[in-house]
Amino acid sequence: MGTVVDDAASVEFHAFFERHYAELSRLAHLLTGESDAADDLAADALLALWHRWDRVRAADHPAAYARGVVANLARTRIRSAVRERRRVALFWSQREEKVENPDVAGVVDVQEALRRLPFRKRACVVLRHAFDLSEKDTALALGVSVGTVKSQTSKGMAELQRLLGPQNAPLRVHAAMARTGEAGGRDR
Repeated sequence: MGTVVDDAASVEFHAFFERHYAELSRLAHLLTGESDAADDLAADALLALWHRWDRVRAADHPAAYARGVVANLARTRIRSAVRERRRVALFWSQREEKVENPDVAGVVDVQEALRRLPFRKRACVVLRHAFDLSEKDTALALGVSVGTVKSQTSKGMAELQRLLGPQNAPLRVHAAMARTGEAGGRDR
């Protein structure tokens, strides 16, 4: 039989879950590029939060903490996938087929370009442009300094501009990420 405190924490966590699950899943999708894994990563992050709920609910920015957990889980997943690809590459020769003038939507182009960015640059660009987080909130979510966020976002956008072409790359990135779902918004 649960106590009143346990029941209150459970209700509070359930409300947090309902409010932030979709946002965390979208963040995971944009960071990993894997829609199938996004829900799993969001669920894993929320499970980790539940295990530390007393600490999380006492934090100044629980949603920022949750984003950080998702970012760390996504980073781990990406690193694991990279290691697996390297192992597979030892056994299978991979050759890239290039298609002239591919007919793909801008969203696919942006997602592919995002996948080519190193994790921290990708995370900064996604949190700043898709979630419209401030530099401070992005720094909180990633556990880095505001200066690092500024630098990595700038470098990430420059790399995306190089990959996507100079014409309106920032607008294409923002528009393409907005099409993957509603923007998360800032913590208020």
